[in-house]
Amino acid sequence: MAKTKTTYFCRNCGAESPKWIGRCPSCAEWNTYVEEVVTGKTGRPATKRKSSAPPVLVSEIKAEEQPRVNTHSTELNRVLGGGIVPGSVILIGGEPGIGKSTLALQIALQMPQITTLYISGEESSSQIKLRADRLGPGKGKCYILCETNLEAVFEQLEKVGPGLAIVDSIQTMQSDLLDSPAGSVSQIKECAAALLRYAKETGTPVALIGHITKEGGLAGPKVLEHIVDVVLQFEGDHNHLYRVLRASKNRFGSTSDLGLYEMNESGLAEVKNPSEILISRHEDDMSGIAISAMVDGHRPFLIEMQALVSTAAYGTPQRSSTGFDLRRLSMLLAVLEKRAGFRLSAKDVFLNVAGGLRVTDPAADLAVIAAILSSDTDLPVRQDICLAGEVGLSGEIRPVSRLDQRITEAAKMGFKKIIISSAGKVSPAGRNDIDIVRAGKVEQVFRMLFRRK
Repeated sequence: MAKTKTTYFCRNCGAESPKWIGRCPSCAEWNTYVEEVVTGKTGRPATKRKSSAPPVLVSEIKAEEQPRVNTHSTELNRVLGGGIVPGSVILIGGEPGIGKSTLALQIALQMPQITTLYISGEESSSQIKLRADRLGPGKGKCYILCETNLEAVFEQLEKVGPGLAIVDSIQTMQSDLLDSPAGSVSQIKECAAALLRYAKETGTPVALIGHITKEGGLAGPKVLEHIVDVVLQFEGDHNHLYRVLRASKNRFGSTSDLGLYEMNESGLAEVKNPSEILISRHEDDMSGIAISAMVDGHRPFLIEMQALVSTAAYGTPQRSSTGFDLRRLSMLLAVLEKRAGFRLSAKDVFLNVAGGLRVTDPAADLAVIAAILSSDTDLPVRQDICLAGEVGLSGEIRPVSRLDQRITEAAKMGFKKIIISSAGKVSPAGRNDIDIVRAGKVEQVFRMLFRRK
């Protein structure tokens, strides 16, 4: 006989408690417990579950590489490590309106070799049809199912037998085995675990679309990220056209690759050469602009750093940064103040990364400093010069990784000179038709860039 009881779950780690507590003893987060109504079965004897398969020695296991499913998207294949692995569960997270549903439907329409079942719990079939018409004619065989009941979804999965199942979104799915509402911790755990069992037993890959919280993390318990095989983060700024797809977890490949898309009227267009769109060619030399040769994952590209330095109008200097860590910007300003002798403590400093991207590569330090000094002195950096180097607290220019790739990308984009650390190692194969200039201190870079002839 079933009985109903009330319990509390932690939204962060999924820990259970019979009463509400302020701080979770499992993950040490505050105010994460939510109340849910669950149904428990009583009178069930505790029996030992028989093992379905005996243990096998590692030496006796045959390692066979599974063939991947081609998504017909170069950017997505790069992020996944070559394609979708059969039987894998992929979680795609991102802000509302960033393009998660568009990306998922575009994948379904571009795969003619398999049948796709698109399960939507948020939109009607007519809304999905309108989006599909905007995306253009597709070659894929895609079925649309508007359903939120998990048991009904499994019935249709057995009838259709798709080669790929897409669930939009996991927070809207609800199982009859639990009395809690859709989107609760217990429902998300149960639905995700059931879809995982289906994927592993049938070998059908499943893509889950997930919401994120206001803090930027995936909504639901943290155990959701442990259940799935791949976690993809779809990032971007609503005021810009570019979207970045990153893998924060990938059991079948690297997490250091990224995919770049451009949002337009016909969906998400792949950006083959990011350097061409992330840097702008100005007719006249302008101060406050410097080009950085950076690498995100395994992909090199050039990006434009823009800075504005002006006298503080209200007495208290402002520090503002868009796309770059504000704390690292404050550190670089302190280095210029202490080590190079530039008086910036009484001036406003504004920094922006062109294109709406977020830069985490330390090699961008040198371009940030060059852009700040260019704006402060009102002397432009030549448009055929790019920079790649990390700045230390003592003002030295530290070497960065993958220098050969950075130099090759700069030479391909027509740059004539690149400034790197004096300790950077460049292989003979990496010496392209570009002048490699080495610098050891910040003040040396200043003299190289703004030396008056």
